[in-house]
Amino acid sequence: MVFSSLIFLFQFLPAALLVYYASPKRLRNVVLLTASLIFYAWGEPLYIFLMIFATVFDYANGLLIDKFRHRKAIARTIFIGSLSGNLAILCFYKYAGFIVDNLNRLFHLQLQAADLPLPVGISFYTFQTMSYVVDVYLGKTAAQRNLAAFGTYVAMFPQLVAGPIVKYGEVARQLVSRSVTLERFGEGAEWFIRGLAKKVLLANHIGMLWTSVKAGPVEDVSMLSAWLGIVAFAFQIYFDFSGYSDMARGLGKMFGFELTPNFNYPYMSRSVTEFWRRWHISLGSWFREYVYIPLGGNRLGLRKQLRNLLIVWFLTGLWHGASWNFVVWGLYFGVLVTIEKLFLLKWLHRCPRTTGHLYTLLAVIVGWVWFEFDSLTSAWTFIGTMFGFAAHGWVDRQALYNLSTNGILLALAALCATPFPRKMASRLKIKWRLGGAVAVPALYFAALLLSTAYLVEETYNPFLYFRF
Repeated sequence: MVFSSLIFLFQFLPAALLVYYASPKRLRNVVLLTASLIFYAWGEPLYIFLMIFATVFDYANGLLIDKFRHRKAIARTIFIGSLSGNLAILCFYKYAGFIVDNLNRLFHLQLQAADLPLPVGISFYTFQTMSYVVDVYLGKTAAQRNLAAFGTYVAMFPQLVAGPIVKYGEVARQLVSRSVTLERFGEGAEWFIRGLAKKVLLANHIGMLWTSVKAGPVEDVSMLSAWLGIVAFAFQIYFDFSGYSDMARGLGKMFGFELTPNFNYPYMSRSVTEFWRRWHISLGSWFREYVYIPLGGNRLGLRKQLRNLLIVWFLTGLWHGASWNFVVWGLYFGVLVTIEKLFLLKWLHRCPRTTGHLYTLLAVIVGWVWFEFDSLTSAWTFIGTMFGFAAHGWVDRQALYNLSTNGILLALAALCATPFPRKMASRLKIKWRLGGAVAVPALYFAALLLSTAYLVEETYNPFLYFRF
């Protein structure tokens, strides 16, 4: 089940909210946990047991670490066992095939790996349970003794499938006590509708342009078609993922939780370093706190800092998928961030803002090619086509047709990737209090109506981050 589906919008969500608010506060974690398990089991009936196991496993590990806190050897053994168990499960389901394929190629073997579908959301909830155990071990947070509360933290359906990756300390108090005012519920509804519109009205529509460009042989794509296609994909993945994150944040507010923002207009960045502070914020924060800093961060000299950066970016790429193109994508950004750390950031800060924006957009758009093409050869060919090498001409009729039919949509996507629409809505509320009180809800209602109409008629409704 996905948020952008009629079943979720008009059956599951109203029922979950109704039962949740009809229940006593002491039972609301149980209700939310039950709803979350139903939500997950809707599409993953077998893998629900895997998530339950991961939840109980790290719930028990947290309690045992807390119990043996003063017997460091035992606590360390439990801690290592927890991390090893989580990583083993993640590697088995997500990376076993990748590892076996590479061993077969490297050593000319004929090993076989089980062909298992990837459990939805496993990368997200595994990172959450691991961070919880780490924080308990380091004494940053107390062990949660209520299984229903811990299960709610792990399985909470607003953020289960695609994040944000929530660290336990961020919601520990909210698991014990939370309340929802009418104003907060309204804010949650706004966030949800805004995210739904981004996903359904922008990502789905702009994604069809990229699908049409990618459908043909890479060698037959013109230079203009290549740029139109990959720019469309850049907008698609942004509005798809940030839209889902906005919906998650909105749903969290409706159930009394304040989830951290996961995007902050990344395409407005003036450097790649800034872009990654604005894109998938929770993932960057997780790697910084649980990998980069434990490795030494920037405290052990420049050489080890650069090593740590490359390790983090290698793992960031690998987190996104068990394929070499994701590794190359991660290292590509790791190299750019490293170059910026060494000297480029100082130069960019002295340059006009436009220069930084153009450099960042170019770097990010080229990076999306590595992200999207499974074949490294195809990615190289496509990048060559973008810059006039190996292109099937600079412009062709199909490119002109795509530009004429999608030009307005591309311009609208570019506008919505900036803070301008949100600022205008805020000004409308403040400047025309009475008019804004009517106009803004009317706009949100129209967005919900249009999104629903699209979902009724359209079958193209992918969600890109399900594969991660």
